[in-house]
Amino acid sequence: MDADRFWAAPGISAGLEREGFTVLAPNRLHRPPSWDAEVEHLASALPSQRVSVVAGSNGCSVAVRLALAIPDRIERLLLAWPATAGDPAVDSRTRIGLTGLGASDQNIRALLDGQTLRGVTDAELATLKMPISVLPSVPENPFHQRHTVDALRRLQPDSDELPGCPEPPRPDFGPHLAQFLASVTKFADR
Repeated sequence: MDADRFWAAPGISAGLEREGFTVLAPNRLHRPPSWDAEVEHLASALPSQRVSVVAGSNGCSVAVRLALAIPDRIERLLLAWPATAGDPAVDSRTRIGLTGLGASDQNIRALLDGQTLRGVTDAELATLKMPISVLPSVPENPFHQRHTVDALRRLQPDSDELPGCPEPPRPDFGPHLAQFLASVTKFADR
């Protein structure tokens, strides 16, 4: 999955630009050895001023790690369709996929470890101080389960829950684009 397929092709990037936002949607690292390597990669793409970060799926883990690493540069954080950590069936499928790509057992463990989100402890999540919103996958699916959203909201009791929708690039995301853009716009304009 790359940024074009996830953010541009479904119309999200263009829709936010029409609303007057500057959109940076860098690709995540291809086959990263760790979450920290992804944070280093994305931090280098950020402008010098504070930004609102909208992350999707496993990108939520990177966004939280980024907010932990450089909290003074992250104004607010929207965690959309957060990927569920610790589900044995999902982790097994992911482990098989990563093994097939040549990832070492050590890297696989590092990428899958976590509590509510992969790569992040719940204690770390609870320390975030910026405004946070969470957007669930509706309907939920094995990779984006409702209990993940509920756990994030418990760890961040001042967070908001935005109206959920299917995640891109699923074909059923299209009818939800306008609602998603309205939610992101409201989130970023606070």
